[in-house]
Amino acid sequence: MPAERSDWTKARRIVVKIGSALLVDRATGRLRATWLNSLADDVADLAAEGRQVVLVSSGAIALGRHVLRLPAGPLELEQSQAAAAVGQISLAHAYQDVFRQRGLIAAQILLTLGDTEERRRYLNARRTIDRILANNTIPVVNENDTVATTEIRYGDNDRLSARVASMLSADCLVLLSDVDGFYTAPPNTSSDAKRLDVVREITPEIEAMAGDAGTELSRGGMVTKIAAAKVVLAAGTDMVITSGKVLHPLRALAEGANATWFLAPSDPVAARKRWISGQLKPHGAIFVDGGAEKALTQGKSLLPAGVQRVEGTFNRGDAVVIRAVDGRELGRGLAAYAKADAERIIGKKSGEIAGILGYKGRSELIHRDDMALHRKITS
Repeated sequence: MPAERSDWTKARRIVVKIGSALLVDRATGRLRATWLNSLADDVADLAAEGRQVVLVSSGAIALGRHVLRLPAGPLELEQSQAAAAVGQISLAHAYQDVFRQRGLIAAQILLTLGDTEERRRYLNARRTIDRILANNTIPVVNENDTVATTEIRYGDNDRLSARVASMLSADCLVLLSDVDGFYTAPPNTSSDAKRLDVVREITPEIEAMAGDAGTELSRGGMVTKIAAAKVVLAAGTDMVITSGKVLHPLRALAEGANATWFLAPSDPVAARKRWISGQLKPHGAIFVDGGAEKALTQGKSLLPAGVQRVEGTFNRGDAVVIRAVDGRELGRGLAAYAKADAERIIGKKSGEIAGILGYKGRSELIHRDDMALHRKITS
């Protein structure tokens, strides 16, 4: 089995992007029910293997404009938002129905750009979807078109799916497309176009093959897919472009269908810890006692009971330096509490947090998944 296919078999958390053209019949404006059922079969098969699947789905506007009988062609912002509001109900019910028939539960997640840009909302979204997945539920994500404006919206679900995959530390992002991979030139206009099997780095040459970002034809095309690849490869997530025009597209991918694999140089956990340790500016420091320092070296989270004091000004989700009582830097992490609340719970047991703060927050001051320790910690 080729290396890229073995990466698919090893992927435990998978994000799948579905475009409107695959899901909605352009002529009738109705859902392509047969295709959707085949996709649901594929997702059910993956879930039965113990794998987690997140769908990033377009289709709300396409469905809604048909119901509202809006004219063909580009819509004004308010028309798009009205269509999305109507179509989202139909889309959510469709996913609910096909997964219920297979003994699965679907959950709807609506995101805007700010949900993945602003630190606190990013953490809320990440933890909410993590909890949904832990409950063996299929999250169906879409951009919240009913409230997003032209200035703040993603503009296409390639980028949205990349942000979601990065946020969730997914192992693989699947872009179901109308073409079966990434070509050296547009395959419908160039007889010399060749599909690339594997891409390991987004070079200027690769970007040039994707075309001009300023052309109308590039919207939602290969330019946005290469932009998505940049995001996910930096996060340690593999990405694959394959045809979604066939029935059972995920099964076809597993069986060796034509595709282009973008392979990340490291895994999501390593990439996330590298991001925490080297790319985020720390806003404060948390000083831990000897017992907490030992627990950290054993891979445990940082509990309030092991913290002696905090310094700086930080909010929930900000990066902080983790220090020993003598000032040594042990690592860095993302604080689960703002400084004001952290000061109130340090030295306390996790079971006391709700009584002190008046709400039930996280048991950890810094969760081990949000922490990057230095390789050598000496006492």
